[in-house]
Amino acid sequence: MPINKIKSSNRARNAIAAVMAVATLVGGRYMVAKPEPIPAAVRLAVDAAIIPWEGLVLKSHWDRYAKIYDICYGETKGIGPGMTRTKAECYDMLISRVTNDYYKPLTKCITGFDSKPISLQATLISGAYNFGVGAACKSSAARFTRANKYREACEAQTAFNRAGGQVVKGLINRREMGDAQRIGEAELCVSGIR
Repeated sequence: MPINKIKSSNRARNAIAAVMAVATLVGGRYMVAKPEPIPAAVRLAVDAAIIPWEGLVLKSHWDRYAKIYDICYGETKGIGPGMTRTKAECYDMLISRVTNDYYKPLTKCITGFDSKPISLQATLISGAYNFGVGAACKSSAARFTRANKYREACEAQTAFNRAGGQVVKGLINRREMGDAQRIGEAELCVSGIR
């Protein structure tokens, strides 16, 4: 259940429009050239929701909560002490990981995922990146998406606002209407549905 009023915004509509302006319809899916085509929803999730909320770290560091090393935009896979990456390497790593480990599994657990509104796809991808693809696939947001109840799906994902059993203000902001600098996931989601 959302805590705050979820509404469309110009900044979220502009983020969607920016990705769609460079997207091309390929095989029934909107794709963005990278050099290899990537789903437009991945690009929207990465640029509008994941990067702004995750932050960039170019040298691996120990995450005392997760008890693991991470780098770039929260990447943990194969990361150890003393590793460094450039900003471009981090971006490429993020696009690849989000496409293969979050987007593709969502297309398997949500029938017709590619045909859903791009803003909803991006929101589900961002959520899966933050709290896990398994939780995303089993969530009420996924159930509502399967039923084409898009507004309900956008709002259902706001339930993922806890860490360590506690409601966290930063997660409320990320899941709902964002803050002064960052678009919230629900804000992005409802800005692209009708």
